[in-house]
Amino acid sequence: MANLKNVFYLILTMALFSSCQQQTVEPGIKVLKDNWHIQSSEKIDADGQQLSMAYDTKSWYKTQVPSTVLATLVKNSDYKDIYFGKNLESIPKERFQSTWWYRTEFDISDPKIFQFAVLVFEGLNYSANIWFNGSQIGSADKIIGAFRQFEFDVSNLFVTGKNYLAVEIIAPSPGDFSIGFVDWNPTPPDRNMGIWREVKLYMNKGVSINQPFVTTELDLDAYKSAKITITADLKNHRSKKISGEIIGKIGDVSFKQTYSLDENETRTITFTPQKYKELTINNPELWWPNNLGNPNLYNLKLTATIDGNVSDQQNIRFGIREVDDYINEQGHRGYKINGKKILIRGGGWVDNLLLADDDDKIEAQMKYVKHMNLNTIRLEGFWGSSQKLFDLADEYGILVMPGWSCQWEWEEYLGKKVDEFGGIITEEDMELITRSLEDQVTWLRNHPSIFVWVLASDMLPRPALEQKYRLMLDKTDPSRPILASCGLYDSEISGPTAVKMNGPYEYVTPNYWYIDKEKGGAYGFNTETGPGPQPPPLESLKKMIPNDKLWPINDVWDYHCGRNEFNSLDWYLNGYQNRYWKTQSVDEFLQLAQVVNYEAMRAMFESFGVNKPEATGVVQWMLNSAWPELFWQLYDYYMMPNGAFYGAKAGSQPINIAYNYGDKDIYVVNDTYEPLENLTALVKVLDIDSKVIYDKQLPIDIKEYESKKILDLPAFENISNTYFLSLKITGEQNNLVSENFYWLSAKDDVIDFSDDTWFVTRNKSYADLSDLKTMPRTEIEAEYEFTNIADEQILTANLKNKSENIAFFIELNVYNKATDESILPVFWENNYVSILPGETITIRARYAQKELNGGQAAFRFNGLNLFNTE
Repeated sequence: MANLKNVFYLILTMALFSSCQQQTVEPGIKVLKDNWHIQSSEKIDADGQQLSMAYDTKSWYKTQVPSTVLATLVKNSDYKDIYFGKNLESIPKERFQSTWWYRTEFDISDPKIFQFAVLVFEGLNYSANIWFNGSQIGSADKIIGAFRQFEFDVSNLFVTGKNYLAVEIIAPSPGDFSIGFVDWNPTPPDRNMGIWREVKLYMNKGVSINQPFVTTELDLDAYKSAKITITADLKNHRSKKISGEIIGKIGDVSFKQTYSLDENETRTITFTPQKYKELTINNPELWWPNNLGNPNLYNLKLTATIDGNVSDQQNIRFGIREVDDYINEQGHRGYKINGKKILIRGGGWVDNLLLADDDDKIEAQMKYVKHMNLNTIRLEGFWGSSQKLFDLADEYGILVMPGWSCQWEWEEYLGKKVDEFGGIITEEDMELITRSLEDQVTWLRNHPSIFVWVLASDMLPRPALEQKYRLMLDKTDPSRPILASCGLYDSEISGPTAVKMNGPYEYVTPNYWYIDKEKGGAYGFNTETGPGPQPPPLESLKKMIPNDKLWPINDVWDYHCGRNEFNSLDWYLNGYQNRYWKTQSVDEFLQLAQVVNYEAMRAMFESFGVNKPEATGVVQWMLNSAWPELFWQLYDYYMMPNGAFYGAKAGSQPINIAYNYGDKDIYVVNDTYEPLENLTALVKVLDIDSKVIYDKQLPIDIKEYESKKILDLPAFENISNTYFLSLKITGEQNNLVSENFYWLSAKDDVIDFSDDTWFVTRNKSYADLSDLKTMPRTEIEAEYEFTNIADEQILTANLKNKSENIAFFIELNVYNKATDESILPVFWENNYVSILPGETITIRARYAQKELNGGQAAFRFNGLNLFNTE
């Protein structure tokens, strides 16, 4: 009997404990990522009601969400190697003209714990019919727009156990305001139809916290304090009046207020520093962009309670920083972070062609941006299948410049008539896109990395549309500047944009950036520009081009260029062959291409630094590639950096010593806000035979955020046709602060400004760098070692030039012995280096140990005039 009594008490105790556990379960977010299946409606006999109940999908394609239809078919091996050769052309577009169904089922263990739930779709392309547990909750006449976000209160529909969700996706048609890639690459055959962003179920116990927003106001004089304002919408999901508290916590700081909501009421709750003294933060840790400071972040936890029980919680990460724009003396727009002017150094971001980037690849790319000394990515469009891209930008101190793409401004890409303001013409169109922008801004506005909202790309928005945008942004996010267009315009609503987008987009000679004063040269803020193609190293080319098409350049190469004016390498080859020489093999062509890429890209980024403060920013078009290609990239689809990567890195050094291709003199550039004193500049000129013909040392000081000329380089008579310039800055302990190495010509590049197009400016004549081909062979002695530190491996290489001749443009490579393939992503301190006679340099590379895939790393190098390559 005693034993039975003990069992009874044990059972009772367990039941009470279980009850308590249920009462204290926190509200949460269920991301509906796994267990999805898709199928074409042409192969389905059931309707939405049947599909959103128990249904056999074993014959469907298995997938995760987000995923476009084509991305799923590729994962399921319906189409293989779609980026190789011209395989993409073989995918039939007709397959995507029918609707496609997405279906998932998921378990809710006990919905009574939460009682209320909201189903959220963060991105559907392009319209959809949505069914949940046998009921239609959304119809395609209202669920429209790739950049709209939709939510549905499903509190009365979700059940204990299995829940079923079915979504019929209708692809975008010509004229729809969808996702696009303009002339950057081919259009995906499915036009990215599908559920391209996350689907989430938000659960609460009666009141939910929606659209929280944190803004900060900084004491710009001394950074001694910051004021924080917090707003959030509280929604009562019950059909009766409720009251409770909303509690905020930032670190050790807590604050709260009471609320009372009528049945089904939504009300905005605000915490201000005037009312809550805890929201004035003393000595705040600020968020700074790359190379200006640390990107410090804070976490806010908001909790809504009902009768002392938690109903909903939201966690918001934010940064304390203040962003503003300004117009300089020359009439050009620039930007300030925390009251400090910042030279925008950026690249144009694009997602994977199938919108299928994984988190690891996104993070590697953010690391690449930081490693190149860049501080900005421009999104022509609102990219990212989740907020991961923006989270990482916050963490790495990378400014983000999102806004609408020019695909809606040109008839060819939009698929319907446009006018001088683009294709958003009707009142219905303007309402859709204004609401789309509002959804994107609300979704992203807590990210400190975002510094401006861009309303249009190539054109101005229609005045009525710009007015709608601005009225909406005044309410949704008044904390950031707004840019009406990336082009140079004068808006009747907002005045001059004071930025420019005048090209070039094709190869131009290095002096262009210094001497052009009318178009894309180094003055003002050039929101997208660049010296055209950047062919990758051979290893990458072999992954995209069949062996029998590797050489000579042919139509398969062209297929992996851009579109329209950018569908071949012709412009690039014109400058390449006139300034250097006509190569005879694919190996020689791509090796020399890295020289061309480096020289062209360094000059662009360097010129904007040299020409500040008149120059306020430059965005290289582009940073990355949506698929394997030869155009507009600082690293390729496979994450292989090319010569342009290291040219950008060298040209964007926060402390730089640079050669001005315009006036042919030497400059020092300081992008930081620390004055530099007691430095020494080392300037050395060598002829093609490596004979020193000029050698000078001079002391230099430079103020914070300054560019200044330090030396009038003399003219050299009777110098070789091709010669070299070595520039270095050393500190008080002879430590190397900055360096650059140039190959120059006694014959000038002569630009013909009377003969240009919107995408390129031609030359009358070219420099002659062909002597590089006949440089004497040199020998490099290499010592190196591999060290494992945490989850990374470090390669340290000491390279000694044992000869009496310059070792020119050495490509360093770390690879996997088992596969003979490069280890990627890789972060070299420097690459494509040149070593003076008798000089020894030490260079390190780092990479994740996981990238070895169990193999062993090895080191090799190659150069234009080296004997040894291993």
